[in-house]
Amino acid sequence: MPNFRLAADYSPAGDQPKAIAELLAGLERKEKFQVLLGVTGSGKTYTMANIIAKANKPTLILTHNKTLAAQLYQEFKSFFPDNAVEYFVSYYDYYQPEAYMVQTDTFIEKDSSINEEIEKLRLRATANLLTRRDTIIVASVSCIYGLGSPEVFREMSVRLKVGEIRDRDDILRALVKIAYDRNDYALDRGCFRVRGDVIEVHPSYDDTGLRIELFGEEVERLVRFHLITGETIEVLDELLIAPARHFVTQDNSRLRIVHQIGEELHQRVLQFEKENRLVEAQRINSRTRYDMEMILETGICSGIENYSRIVEDRAPGSRPFTLLDYFGKDWMMFIDESHASVPQVGGMFEGDKSRKTTLIEYGWRLPCAIDNRPMKFTEFEEIMPPNVMFVSATPGRYELEHSGGAVVELINRPTGLLDPQIELHPVQGQMDHLLAAIEEVVGRGERVLVTTLTKKMSQDLADYFQGVGVRAKYLHSELNTIERHQLLKGLRMGDFDVLVGINLLREGLDLPEVSLVAILDADKEGFLRNFRSLIQTMGRASRNLNGRVILYADRTTDSMALAIAETERRRKTQIAFNEAHGIIPRSTVRKIEDDLRDHDPLIDMLEEEQTPEARAQAEELRRLDPELAILRLAPDDTRNMSIEDLESRMMEAASRLDFEGAAKFRDLLRSRTKG
Repeated sequence: MPNFRLAADYSPAGDQPKAIAELLAGLERKEKFQVLLGVTGSGKTYTMANIIAKANKPTLILTHNKTLAAQLYQEFKSFFPDNAVEYFVSYYDYYQPEAYMVQTDTFIEKDSSINEEIEKLRLRATANLLTRRDTIIVASVSCIYGLGSPEVFREMSVRLKVGEIRDRDDILRALVKIAYDRNDYALDRGCFRVRGDVIEVHPSYDDTGLRIELFGEEVERLVRFHLITGETIEVLDELLIAPARHFVTQDNSRLRIVHQIGEELHQRVLQFEKENRLVEAQRINSRTRYDMEMILETGICSGIENYSRIVEDRAPGSRPFTLLDYFGKDWMMFIDESHASVPQVGGMFEGDKSRKTTLIEYGWRLPCAIDNRPMKFTEFEEIMPPNVMFVSATPGRYELEHSGGAVVELINRPTGLLDPQIELHPVQGQMDHLLAAIEEVVGRGERVLVTTLTKKMSQDLADYFQGVGVRAKYLHSELNTIERHQLLKGLRMGDFDVLVGINLLREGLDLPEVSLVAILDADKEGFLRNFRSLIQTMGRASRNLNGRVILYADRTTDSMALAIAETERRRKTQIAFNEAHGIIPRSTVRKIEDDLRDHDPLIDMLEEEQTPEARAQAEELRRLDPELAILRLAPDDTRNMSIEDLESRMMEAASRLDFEGAAKFRDLLRSRTKG
């Protein structure tokens, strides 16, 4: 049985105890679908953590983008420090898929940059799912893409026990078969080295090494050790080494794989020749035969995923194996921000199919490539676990229909904060009215968000505000994650007072200083002004005691009416709850540096120590390098850094999931080595 241990310095409050009890009761009744409607600031993540701890099942938490996944990953790691909390998102820093442009007769080769840190985390996620039940995976929708058979992954893993008889050369051959490279000089990730009867392995998914000590043909000792110092971390009774990559082929299946690829190639060439398409026939023949030779000799080839259906011996048209197959049967799934995540899962298949169909039609790939794809939505539904919980402030139609309309609500916040007050104002005279509201809010030392419908209007409005003396900036889509965080940090710190933007002001902003949200053109029905978008946008003002929303419109649309009615319903519920429990609302308080600043692992480690000397050293480091991010390093600073320092900073950034910062260090390294 899994043993999840929830670590938190506080207990459930507000609506959390009731929501936890209702969701657990639903699990007891074996309800397949449940909906958790949680307003902004109600503690949805903490509620989910309590359900996991009490349900005691392996869990997948699915969300619709990397940024939210990274936030959830960090939160759940803090909630479950003794359990396996893993992160599974696309491992590409950059990805240009293979494509063929018919109009210009242009073939675009696949071009990608794989983030080794994320690849390691993905492999660790699958390895833990197969070896321990106390596992939580936080994943983006990349988890519905083909991953390779879990049975093959499990069967090819190398298992060793103390006292068993194993020939040393057999162990080495087994490691090579699962894509590990021998390197007796440097024990890099995915490599092993041999020193007499001692074999040391650096698993592709771990930060520690495994040492296998043999006495003749007997496994005498198994050790987990520190890769740098060589010190023993843990003595093991048994160990498992999972394959170095997800797509691996067994020796006894290579002939079958090559034979089946050859049969499909033969049929495809005959078809092209019959249609007198000799260029396509020659193209598919030469490309595929090269891949066949590579698979036969090495067990792998570039783009082997395009033959995944044959490698896994699946029927044409069958769904691929995905991360979901690694969970087994008894597990549960939370779909976070389900109003956005569910539609995204549903839309992945068609886009992929269109590109692959063109490649197949013109001889760049065999027809089997079409089965290297994300799951269809119907397939996703079929593989869903017995327990699925949709989590959102604005559940969609799909979630409500499949849960039978039953919704568990997190309306009352532990802080007692109310949903914001809603005001309507006509378009005529809206600028004078908005400027007066901004002056009032800024006078209290608070901040303002203004949303528009177009990029041009946002830019023009920001310029207009600056022209009349309002300290305003524009949040646009070209900012990367770190630049966006720095802009939001400036807003929180009071470097400016008003932030203008479009759709980027919906999910994921936690700005307690914002007390006013102004929505221009609120009556323009569409994606940016539908019921759910309005509720999400209004929620940005719900972390401040003076939260207020102004809708500028000449008419009240159905979406506006629904959003206003829902907000009023929540406010009445919250007021009654606060009065019944004697709660005085208080604004959310969050340290700015905790939310938006990149931490330095050295300083964090020193601060965790109890000695005054360590804490003083941490404070001195913070004084000397207060920002601790690549964006804060002046050109001269980076120029004077050694290659080793740059590599170290790059790896530190990647280890804390700051991949944009890691990429900048990587670019500096590349330019330095070229120079």
